[in-house]
Order: sequence, then structure tokens, then C-alpha cells
Amino acid sequence: MSVTASFDLLLRGGRVICPASGIDGLKDVAIRNGKIAAVASDILPTSAKEVVDVSGKLVLPGLIDTHAHVYQYVSGRFGMNPDMVGVQSGVTTLVDQGGPSCMTLPGFRHFIAEASASRVYAFISAYLVGGLEGHFYPQLYSPDGVDIDATVKSATANLDLVRGIKAHAEIGGFARWGIRVIEMAAEIGKRADLPVYVHFGQLWGLPESGANGEDADTILTRVIPLLREGDILAHPFTRHPGGFVNREGEVHPVIQAALDRGLKVDVGHGSHFSYRLAKKAIAAGIIPTTLGADIHGYNTHVPAPAGTPDQHEDDENHPFAGQAKFSLVQAMSSMMALGLSLEQVVPMVTSNPAKMLGRSHEIGALKIGMDADVSVLSERNGRFVLKDNENNEVIAERLLQPAFCLRAGTRFDAVAPILPQAVAA
Repeated sequence: MSVTASFDLLLRGGRVICPASGIDGLKDVAIRNGKIAAVASDILPTSAKEVVDVSGKLVLPGLIDTHAHVYQYVSGRFGMNPDMVGVQSGVTTLVDQGGPSCMTLPGFRHFIAEASASRVYAFISAYLVGGLEGHFYPQLYSPDGVDIDATVKSATANLDLVRGIKAHAEIGGFARWGIRVIEMAAEIGKRADLPVYVHFGQLWGLPESGANGEDADTILTRVIPLLREGDILAHPFTRHPGGFVNREGEVHPVIQAALDRGLKVDVGHGSHFSYRLAKKAIAAGIIPTTLGADIHGYNTHVPAPAGTPDQHEDDENHPFAGQAKFSLVQAMSSMMALGLSLEQVVPMVTSNPAKMLGRSHEIGALKIGMDADVSVLSERNGRFVLKDNENNEVIAERLLQPAFCLRAGTRFDAVAPILPQAVAA
């Protein structure tokens, strides 16, 4: 170690891709005092106290998961441990979608955001109860369960944490209450001047298309006019009714018009994702803006600690029994298997979500002076089987896997028990 070392850490020899900086090439990344200090070719190894050889790996701005469920314990089985989904899976920033509400945000701040090594933001729920296990208590998700004034007040008083509003536009809610809840959520977003993230596609256990005369294929055309530039349409590739692809197998023409006026698209991968429908939408030119993993306890198996029984191994009431493991990096591989390039996918988990959050000055880039949030990924070539919740399979010829990440310069290895293992074709 040099006594004159000017950097704390040097990541040496990786392929650095930073869309926000226009960088894509073999570079070294130097860190000092938890901040990015230099990104350049051939930085002297003797200039750093510690050198990590990342040759053959991808070095990216810290990955941002735009669709997380990490209000652990409070949101029942939905809520995952934030650091398991975050830094232990190679992801430095999480956006909880609808877990906390104006009622429960203080607890989310104290027990989740402040207590986690991962950086955590929230799109608070339009509903007073937030992301409780709503399929058990649908009556809580009526217009009577929304308080516009209280939610606007909570959001605007906590803008360091709250970066948007979460709403649901799905056939169950429409069959019960019509469009009123979405109108209220749109009003919250407008008054708080925050983006509204709208779930499309049927939720389990709620009325199906046709109930009370409601048609899932009309939801998009009724909801989109309520939304503003910057609002987000989620689950474009859902296997459920009410998504971007109608029951005739065609992409709604209203989608392109929505994109043309500045609305955004988030994949929200998880249990709604269908390779079959994703292929149709991508072929129609629908390229997502951002990529969220949508990992929660109903679609991802968390192994029980050694010596303790697995409570959910044979739980017939588990809506997605049999699901295994997942990660945001696996979702990146999934998009590449559908024909998108690595260069198209990287902005979906770095610069684009940073813009969505209004935090491009803090995250999503490897710029000098910013917190050293860095994700290092391995890339394997071969033939690997990826499967969705319809049991459709695609073959990925390139598989990305997290190696480690830095969160403000502190290293976290990718050791999460939910990380999937490669399955060769």
C-alpha cells in the first residue's frame, strides 16, 4: 500500500457503462470518502489503498429497482427484507411501490428507509391503508379509503423520501367502484406535483372482466386521459386482463399516443410478466422506460434459515406457490432475452429511474462527487432457460449475475438467498 495513496478504492479494468455520462468502455473507477473520485483509463494502482480487479465484468451506476415491496412485516407476506432485495442482490436503490401510506409513512421512514443499507424511496399508496394484503380486505380499497388532502400533505412534507404516488387501475376495483379511485389518485399526483405510478392488469381474488358490465379492455383508454406527462404505466407485459395487449392479442393503440405525450412505462416484472405478451408489445415498438423487479413474498421463495421449518413450502393458499427466486439483474437478462440490447437495458435501471425520481443529481450515474453507488455484474455467455409465471420459456444467450455493489463506497457482496442460479438449456 502506498503511503501517498489518494484513493480509498480502485475498481480496475471493467467495462464501465454510464448512460448519463455517455461512457461505455474499459475504464477504472476510483472512490474516495464514499464518493466517485475519478473515472478514467489506466489509473495507477499505486494511487489507491485497495484495488479490485473487475476485468471481464460490467461496472454500472448503482442499480435502481423502480418496483420493490420492502415494508417488511407491515405489509404481510408482500414485504421483503430491503437489503435482501437491495444491496445483497447487487441493487443500491429501491423504490417501494405502495407499501406505506400517509398513515404509515413515519414507520416506513424509521424502520425501513433509515435502518437499511440500501437507499430506499417510496411511492406512497393513494389508499390510507397502503399496501396491506388487499386481496384479503378489498373493502379497504374503495374511494372511502382515500383521503386526497391527507395524502398530498404527507407527500409534500416528506419529499426526501416520497417521490411519487401508487395507484391501481384493475378490473376488480373498476367492477366494484368504477373509475373514482383513479381520479382521486390522479388528483393527488397533480396537487403534490409528483408522478403517479399506475398498476394495470387484474389482481388475484378480485372480480373478473364482465362483472357489473365492466370490460378490462376499456380501462387503459379511460385512465390514460387522466394522467400527466411523467406519470408511469406499469406492467405493460402483464399476463392478466387489462394490460397493454387486449384479448384479441393486439397492443392498444392508445399506448403509443400516451408515450408521445410524455407518459412512461415501467416493466414491473414479477408475477405479472408474460414473455408471450412482451414479445407482441416490443414488436409493436413499446420499449419500457424503466425496469422494476416487483419482488414480493408471494412470487419469490425466501429459504428458511437453517434448522427452522419453511412455513410456506406447501402453502396451498400461496397465490403463486411454486415460484422460486428472482432479482433485478435477472429481470435485465429477461429483457435481453426478448431482443433488447444491453445498451438499451442499462438506462432502464440507472439514468431513467433517476430521472423518474427527480434525483439525477444524486443517483443513476458515475459522476465525480456523487455517492459511490456502483453495481458490478458478471456476464455469462451460453444458453440459459428463463421462465415466466405462465411457464413460457425463453433462451437467454447472455446471462447477467450480480457480483457485488458499493453503496456510498461500502462493499456488499451478492449473497441474497433469493438470487437465482443459472439453468443451462
